[in-house]
Amino acid sequence: MLGLFDLDNTLIDRQGGLDTWAGNFTRSRGLPEGIAALISARLRPRACPEDFVYIREEFGLKDAADALWQEYVEGVARSVRCFPGVPEGLVALRDSGWTLGIATNGAVDIQHAKLQATGLVPLFDAVTISEAVGARKPERALFDAAAAACGVSLASGGWMVGDKVDTDMMGARAAGLRTVWVAGAREWTDGPHEPDVVVSSAVEAIEVLRELPS
Repeated sequence: MLGLFDLDNTLIDRQGGLDTWAGNFTRSRGLPEGIAALISARLRPRACPEDFVYIREEFGLKDAADALWQEYVEGVARSVRCFPGVPEGLVALRDSGWTLGIATNGAVDIQHAKLQATGLVPLFDAVTISEAVGARKPERALFDAAAAACGVSLASGGWMVGDKVDTDMMGARAAGLRTVWVAGAREWTDGPHEPDVVVSSAVEAIEVLRELPS
C-alpha cells in the first residue's frame, strides 16, 4: 500500500524551527524586538528567495538577498525537528510492507536541507518536491509524480497524510487517494468532504495506517 506524507508541520515542526531561526536571525542583526515575529509571519505560508529581497530592503540589511536565503536554508535546517515518535513510527510502517513517499511543496534546496538534517530520507522510498516536478499540491501532477517516484500508480490507490486542508486533503482526494488529516486541535470546517480519518499528530496517523488490513 502507498502512503504519501506531507513534510512541513506534519512530520517536522517547521513552525517551531522557523520561529527559532527568526529569533536568532534578528538578534544577530541587532534588529528591534518584535521584528522576528514579522519575519516569521512573512515566511510562514511559503518561503522563497524573493522573500529575502523584501526582508533585505524592509529592514535595511546590507547582506545580498541570495546570501540571506542561504542563511535561512542552513539555519532552518538546523532548527527543525521531527515530531516525537515519527522516525520510529515510519520504520515500523515501512517494515510492515508499506511503500512510503514524501509529497511536499517548496523549494528543492530548503526541503532537501530539512530532510537531510532530520534524517528522514532513508525512511522513504522516494521524496517528491514541487519545485523539482513543476507542480504544487493540490495539483494532481504532484501526486502522480510522487506515486511514480515510489514505483506505483495512483490507480492502485493509497493514502495521503498531511496537515493542510486545501493542498493535502482536497488535493489528495481529487487525485483518488484516501486521506488522514493531521489536525492538531483544529476542527474540520471546510465543507462536507471530510477526510477519511482525523488525528492530532503524525504518530497517530502512522498508527492508523498500521492497523489497516493488508
